[in-house]
Amino acid sequence: MISSKPGKQRARFYQAPLHAKRKQIVGHLSKELRTKYKKRSFHIRKGDEVKIVRGDFKGKSGKVTKIDCKKMVIYVEGIARKKTSGTEKQIPLRASNAIILTLFLEDKKRIAALKRGKEKESKGE
Repeated sequence: MISSKPGKQRARFYQAPLHAKRKQIVGHLSKELRTKYKKRSFHIRKGDEVKIVRGDFKGKSGKVTKIDCKKMVIYVEGIARKKTSGTEKQIPLRASNAIILTLFLEDKKRIAALKRGKEKESKGE
């Protein structure tokens, strides 16, 4: 049985194995993509364009440049802070704080994953 204690839930979230953490890096789709693909959320991937909806950078958008599965964060182009040395450092963001605006669709497996949901709905009707 899974515990109902918040601390244990957090520990389970952060101590999960890498293959499970990768599955948790998911973002909501924009309204246009939601109607097009009939899915509410999808895995975020390098090359996707996202819009930040929570935090200091709310309202800004850009392409995902890097995904860190170990830390469970994404890095977005243009979301950076200046260091005292004058260089810029990208800020890590949680995937749940971003909405996917455009999908990077150069991978056949990813396109197949998007179509998979449509097939299930059409068979059920």
